[in-house]
Amino acid sequence: MGIIDVIILGIIQGIAEFLPISSSAHLIIFRDVFGIGSGISNDLALTLDIALHLGTLLAIGIYFFHDFITMIGKGLTKGVKDKEGKMLWYLIVATIPAAIVGVLFEETIENAVRSNYILIAVALIVMGIIIYVVDKKCSQKENLEEMTMKQAFLIGCSQVFALIPGFSRSGTTITAARALKLNREDAAKFSFYLSAPVVCGAVILQLLDSATWTLISTNLTVFLVGILVAFLSGLFCISFLLKYLKKHDFKLFMGYRIILGVIVIIMTLM
Repeated sequence: MGIIDVIILGIIQGIAEFLPISSSAHLIIFRDVFGIGSGISNDLALTLDIALHLGTLLAIGIYFFHDFITMIGKGLTKGVKDKEGKMLWYLIVATIPAAIVGVLFEETIENAVRSNYILIAVALIVMGIIIYVVDKKCSQKENLEEMTMKQAFLIGCSQVFALIPGFSRSGTTITAARALKLNREDAAKFSFYLSAPVVCGAVILQLLDSATWTLISTNLTVFLVGILVAFLSGLFCISFLLKYLKKHDFKLFMGYRIILGVIVIIMTLM
């Protein structure tokens, strides 16, 4: 796999991780259907996967650095009584459902769905419509300061659906938050917050495997380029979505998901 392929996949990961369009579906589609990085070995694929997740994790951590420091400090000292401190505990509670289901069933779901391109395409189309319809029908009367523990837990439960490529972690959590009447910008912000422990947990599990470090040292250039590209594109997309949602709805993302899904279905059937 050439460095150009790494850059393309890094850009895709950075964009699709944060926009409600499903990063897992995009990586599968671009590799298997469009042939970007299709000749990649299993070892190199694992190295790149770790790099891309590290890059997006760095993007989240740096963009929301002040927010995370504040919520951790106040969460540990003042607890749920503080409007910023309670967010730490909300994130912990919201992470539990997806963490449990992910540990138990992620590999099973991955093996069952990864090569089913029609199912992935349908998931892209259906979830795109759901995001748009839910957003249009729900008011924007609440913000993060008004969020309850119950709402945080329900949003966290929605992440379980994101284990199926095509649904999108950010898409499902934003949709759940909008269904619970959070405004668009805060729904996206909480989704970004929630991605941090999920991505961090995935990276830690990978790095705990001693074989991972051998892979990284053997493919250091791919690893570093993957981190850098995913980090830069991720930073851009976080900023873009938060600004975009101040004045726009999810019609753009629905249209894109439907078009991509139809293209994948046609290419698969052909």
